[in-house]
Order: sequence, then structure tokens, then C-alpha cells
Amino acid sequence: MENSFVMVAIILVINIVYVTFFTIRMILTLKGQRYLAACLSMIEVVIYVLGLGLVLNNLNEIQNLIAYAVGYGLGVIIGMKIEEKLALGYIMVNVVTTEWDKDLPKLLRDNGYGVTDWEAHGREGSRMAMQILTPRKFELKLYETINNFDPKAFIISYEPKTIHGGFWVKSVRKGKLFSER
Repeated sequence: MENSFVMVAIILVINIVYVTFFTIRMILTLKGQRYLAACLSMIEVVIYVLGLGLVLNNLNEIQNLIAYAVGYGLGVIIGMKIEEKLALGYIMVNVVTTEWDKDLPKLLRDNGYGVTDWEAHGREGSRMAMQILTPRKFELKLYETINNFDPKAFIISYEPKTIHGGFWVKSVRKGKLFSER
């Protein structure tokens, strides 16, 4: 009985680690980090073979299969949580506000965000529209700043696939922006 419990625990842990690596590798692949993803995949496949081998060698024990499945689900959750903490890449945020005030774009720029602003026209009149580029790790702080300025602002965000040109991206890549935050 004790040996069975140890086997279940080992399978569970192996699959949590495997799927966590798998999830992070997939995200790295999508973000264009091919060499890091390739290195991670080598570790991932060794862990995968070990875990699957344990389950297949003990297929008559249903608890091993259950541990494998539970470990898989937990690995996905843990991998996603790690990716949220890493916050790789950039986010593009489009903001439309009725609060027409030149101070918000300046405030955002002074805080290191890349901002392009213009006058827009909505159904109910003039609006200020902004397109803001930021590293993902500063996304929540950006939302907080916008919300403090206008809690009713219309916000859409997305991850740009390609970024080319502009002074802001060059400055971020050189480590000149967001260095004090």
C-alpha cells in the first residue's frame, strides 16, 4: 500500500513538472523565443518519457492513471501562473476616453509608456483616443493609471505579433525605459 502511494506521488509530481515545462515551452515558442524553447523541450521530453513509462509499466493500477491525469491538469495551471509572472512580450492598449485632457498622455509618457494620442469622434461627441505600447509586466499598472483618470474609459488590449520602428521600442530594448520601476 505504501509503495502504491509513493508511485502515485511520483507520477503526479513528474506530470506536474512535465506539463508546466510544456506550457512554458509553448508560450516561449509563440513569443518567438525558439532557442530557449528548444532547450526547455529537451528537458521536457525526458520528464515526459519517465512519467509515461511509470504509468505504462503499472497500467493495472488505476490510481496511477488518475495521478497522471491530475498532474496534467495541475501542470497546465502552474505553467500559466508562471507565464503570468514572467509576463513576456508587449501589450498594445487602445483607450478611448471622454475626459479630453492632454495631461494623461504626458503622464503616461513620463512614466515610460509609448503613447500616440489623437482626437476621435464617437456617437456622443469628441473623445480622446490613445494607443499605448508597454511591456506586459507593466500592463496592470497602466490599467490602474487609466482607471484613476477615467473609470469609464473604453479599453481594448491585444498582443502585437510584430513591432518595428519607433523610438520607444529601441529605448526599451536598450534598457533605457522602465529601468527605475
